[in-house]
Amino acid sequence: MSALPGKALILVENLSVPFDRRVWQESQTLRDAGWDVHVICPQGTKRDREPYVELDGVKIHRYPLTAATGGPRGYVREYGAALWHTMRLARKIGKAGKIDVVHACNPPDLLYLVAKVLKRTGTRFVFDQHDLCPELYLSRFAGRGQDFLYRAVCRLERATYRAADVVISTNESYRDAAITRGNIPPDRVFVVRSAPVIERFRQVDPEPELKKGKPHLLCYLGVMGPQDGVDYALRSLELLRRERDDWHAVFVGAGDTFDDMVALARTLKLDDVVEFTGRIPDEDLVRYLSTADVCLSPDPHNPLNDVSTMNKVMEYMAMSRPIVSFELTEARVSAGDAAVYAPANDEQEFARLTARLLDDPEERARMGKLGKERVEGPLAWSNSQKALLAAYDAAISATS
Repeated sequence: MSALPGKALILVENLSVPFDRRVWQESQTLRDAGWDVHVICPQGTKRDREPYVELDGVKIHRYPLTAATGGPRGYVREYGAALWHTMRLARKIGKAGKIDVVHACNPPDLLYLVAKVLKRTGTRFVFDQHDLCPELYLSRFAGRGQDFLYRAVCRLERATYRAADVVISTNESYRDAAITRGNIPPDRVFVVRSAPVIERFRQVDPEPELKKGKPHLLCYLGVMGPQDGVDYALRSLELLRRERDDWHAVFVGAGDTFDDMVALARTLKLDDVVEFTGRIPDEDLVRYLSTADVCLSPDPHNPLNDVSTMNKVMEYMAMSRPIVSFELTEARVSAGDAAVYAPANDEQEFARLTARLLDDPEERARMGKLGKERVEGPLAWSNSQKALLAAYDAAISATS
């Protein structure tokens, strides 16, 4: 039997809402099921700037936040400020009526502290594990190893698991982590896969001018951070250019290493064939993806990437684009035969596979069709909606 809808409070620190597509989809799903949905998140830099807004029935409370700089200490400052603002706003929302479910999305694994305060009044805690933070730390700060900050991150993850009534995992690898190292009963762990909003990714007519006079267009879409592999893609493209110059490449997105990647492209003498757009509106995004011949997913093999579902892969498939990826466990689970896979971090093979697809339009079309069928079938958001509502049912039933 489904839980009676009540008030749900979603906490997210990593992105603003509705820019965070997964959180926005979850919010809309809960709203449609009758929940009174509140979200606490940071303000965006260029969008999502209002401190409070109600969008499509979802009440969004935002706070100012300066992104981390300067390594781990910068993240300590960022997360401390986010925790203070989140606690402040959660108390304000709680005073207006009991919160039935608090739904915390990591990173960081600090938001359980807000949930613990709310649980004193009978609120149930759903932990939505977007990232495995110990693996994230090892991947982002590879040179530090398992130092005292890594051990602190592990303790915070364990504390979050202990506090949770239910865990939401983005894939089976994350579910296994919750069960094995979190000791969460399997019937309290639900896989809610991220999925693209199909309505957002509708093909339009290709625009050959986006190829800058070349026969082919390569496209990267996504965040540009230390673990996202844009540097691997650029080095692969430098190798590709030694063999052929019949392509133009566009990198869509922004992040911590954006300026460094622009500089790397210049160092590799790719600045005349590689274009960085920064973040762009959806209507421009679909223009590039509709024109692209091959899409790049250069996330290198590391402890986090191997077990994580990459949103860019799902979005490429929604646009029927063939993909070149490194060999990663969850990349294969997501893309299947819609991608070709280079051995882990092998830039030469990544370049070779890219060239192979550029020379085979029939194979590109076959792979694109397979990808589209996957995101509209077994990987569709409609399946994740059912799992999300089942997780809420389980959380509410934990009160008995």
